[in-house]
Amino acid sequence: MEPLTAEKISEKVHEIEQRVGRLSPMQKVLIGTDGSVTNLLEMATGHPVTITTRVQEVVAADPGTAAALEIEPGDEVNYRVVELKDSVTGEVLIYAVSRTPLRRLAPEFRQDLMQADIPIGRILSRHRIESRREITDARVIQAGTDLARTFNVHRFESMLSRKYRIIHREEPLIAIEEVFPCTAFADEVRVLVDAPSRIHITLLDMNGASGRVDGGVGVTLDEPGCVLDARKSADIDVHGGDEAARNRVLEAARAVVEGLRLPGGAEITLHAAARQHAGLGSGTQVALATAAALCRLYDRDLPVPDLARIVGRGGTSGIGTAAFEQGGFILDGGHRFGSPGGKQDFRPSAASRGIAPPPVLARHRFPEDWRILLVTPDVEAGAHGGREVDIFRTHCPVPLDEVRELCHEVLMRMIPGLVEHDLDLFGSAVNRVQHLGFKKVEVAMQHPIIPALLEGTVQAGAAGAGLSSFGPTVYAIGDSGMEDVARAAKEVLGDCGGSVLLTRARNCGAGVRVG
Repeated sequence: MEPLTAEKISEKVHEIEQRVGRLSPMQKVLIGTDGSVTNLLEMATGHPVTITTRVQEVVAADPGTAAALEIEPGDEVNYRVVELKDSVTGEVLIYAVSRTPLRRLAPEFRQDLMQADIPIGRILSRHRIESRREITDARVIQAGTDLARTFNVHRFESMLSRKYRIIHREEPLIAIEEVFPCTAFADEVRVLVDAPSRIHITLLDMNGASGRVDGGVGVTLDEPGCVLDARKSADIDVHGGDEAARNRVLEAARAVVEGLRLPGGAEITLHAAARQHAGLGSGTQVALATAAALCRLYDRDLPVPDLARIVGRGGTSGIGTAAFEQGGFILDGGHRFGSPGGKQDFRPSAASRGIAPPPVLARHRFPEDWRILLVTPDVEAGAHGGREVDIFRTHCPVPLDEVRELCHEVLMRMIPGLVEHDLDLFGSAVNRVQHLGFKKVEVAMQHPIIPALLEGTVQAGAAGAGLSSFGPTVYAIGDSGMEDVARAAKEVLGDCGGSVLLTRARNCGAGVRVG
């Protein structure tokens, strides 16, 4: 394992900045130092650093550990996980994992390492062990559940990681990985927004004879979601995600800066986002998360419907906007149709700019013991852009009798099933909805794998299954036995491939944190 030269470390820092934006001098120092991290932290905070040992055990070296330490696989290694904390505030500053081959340790050193909460640098100094540090890697990782809990950050938030070895007598004595959040030790305020995705069960009235149109029903999801952070900048720069996602962030940021006449822009890092054009509302959440971050940065307090209008969302369905604001199960009342100030034709949200989000008629907590399976096959993306507009124009208005039956299913079966915690009633309403109104149109246009998934998940035990928006994501709802439903979904996918995610509803809206 070759150590990184100073030039290579600079290249690694540059690669990291391409992903998460500009690093502060302190962050760069923590990545590239070959000295005592504990001393650096004490100088930066002005407080003593304490060590809390979370894990301490002797394990057999796996191949990766053996290669890093230049030992044999299976050799005994002391595996140690510690938190370096500010002794005054209690804040976790660094999460560190170390691996040390026991056969290279003197008994006194081994005793201190395995029994005391002492920084490794101070153990080395106490025992007068001459050593040097070799940095072997620096990168961005995702927090995940454990690090998110440790640092009180979102599980999709980006973390900075560096790996190094302590060399003694030309042999690796210890291999260490140190991790801290991208928002830690920053020299500017960052705003982090965690926005939920949603499933869109159905549009209600794509006939318009009543003088209203659209209307929608949906459920906010715990995951996947959109996580991004922003800090002030003269211009608008976007990092992370793929090109299409970055363009969405850029478009929304420009709309907010121009619409609110903000005095500056922002450097925005997209840490996570749901797959685009999959039926999960990714576009709405990315746009609203961007708008919320900029407003918080520049101390502008706008209600979510106003943000949605600025970024051009909510012009047909209000589910995504309400999910961002409130979470839970949502029913919206659509828009006025054919009258002054209302919509004049049938079109999707993306083509309905300038139309305010519809009113939320009902919002209810989704049962926490009901689970939601999301299955997204690797097939053509759901209808969007010009094709989506054409579908609305071609297939609307839908028959009025189907609109009436659809509304009856929602009002008298789906919502009562939710409120009375009757999963079978709720699920049967979801199943019937797939054959009515505009949802029937959406389902009919799908790849053959979609009806197979709808049927297969219900046969495997789900109470109900449906297509979310224009798909291709299929959702299935149940309580116990959803692992069996997930296995059945994977079997149906077969060679087609795709993702299967078992999640829950989210009964709150987006989170905004300043750090």
